[in-house]
Amino acid sequence: MVVSRSDVVSFLESLVVLRATREPRRRREHRRPHRVRRPFEGRTVVVTGASAGVGRATARAFGAAGARVALLARGRVGLEAAAEEVRRAGGEALVVPVDMAVPWMVEEAADRVEARLGPVDVWVNVAFTSVFAPFLSVAPEEYERVTDVTYLGCVNGTRAALRRMLPRDRGAVVQVGSALGEASVPLQAAYCGAKHAVNGFTASVRLELLHRHSRVAVTVVQLPAVNTPQFSWALSRLPHRPRPVAPVYQPEVAARAVVHAARRPRRKEYRVGASTAVAVLARRLVPGLVDRYVARTAYDSQQTGEPARGEDPHNLWAPLDGPGGRDHGAHGDFDDEAAAHSPYSSLARHPAVAGAAAAGAAALAARTLRPRRGTRR
Repeated sequence: MVVSRSDVVSFLESLVVLRATREPRRRREHRRPHRVRRPFEGRTVVVTGASAGVGRATARAFGAAGARVALLARGRVGLEAAAEEVRRAGGEALVVPVDMAVPWMVEEAADRVEARLGPVDVWVNVAFTSVFAPFLSVAPEEYERVTDVTYLGCVNGTRAALRRMLPRDRGAVVQVGSALGEASVPLQAAYCGAKHAVNGFTASVRLELLHRHSRVAVTVVQLPAVNTPQFSWALSRLPHRPRPVAPVYQPEVAARAVVHAARRPRRKEYRVGASTAVAVLARRLVPGLVDRYVARTAYDSQQTGEPARGEDPHNLWAPLDGPGGRDHGAHGDFDDEAAAHSPYSSLARHPAVAGAAAAGAAALAARTLRPRRGTRR
């Protein structure tokens, strides 16, 4: 029997749901009425890449938590729409157009935020770009641009945040990472390389903060495949339209994890979705088997059945929600299959339990991926 990664993930998520439903009925009946929690009331939060996708959903979530939210990205149309969503959610919003790949622009943006909203309490690095293509089909300048935005944009944001937080000895930096930062796939070499770099960079900075006994914290939220506009506005040279590898989650799942990480940033990392835990742990336990499986399946699983329409407009060099552009929102084209909740992510807030569950899932994945004797791969 061949079991896919989606089957393993669904099995793990089902176990978590079963555990959550075993609470005695009498305890549910005597709970106090739910009170709206606004844990970031009066605090200043910066979200980069806030015009769309995970950044957009994250900005909205912080607004609902009462924060003063500074929205950083290149496209003003998307930023203005995101700011309106933050205000409707109950927060205060400041739009700051900026290219995260340019260090001086990031520093100026940080100065503007603190002048308008007050000292930055939380800085969330989400901004990225990507190219879907075999490595040799990516031009050197394109590869460099992905690295500049996705990796150095994170570096620039972290630098701006720490320069302001360290003298005050308080604050949190949350890096939005990816399972692909540990478990790479083909056709996204630039993005995978940048996300690996984010992990190494963040680990080094975290050790420096620990060395100086700083109360400033930095953490990483590792994401699964998410239904964002990335797949319709990234540069692609694939024969078919790109898509996220199943299972797919809605950006609000990621946003809730980021807000939680910002409240408890001392933990080294958070993994969102059972698929992330399976991918990372299986790669560590049985790397050879996983490599062969991914090499065989990941070309097809990253493309839809719809032929590409040539080289569509993309956001590598300029935002598609800039002057004359349109707002792309938080969601991509895969609402029909994207999960709005991840029971595993809730469980993962308790690392001991989550680690045991994920290890079991990884072992199950490894067993199902192992070829039988006498079969050809």
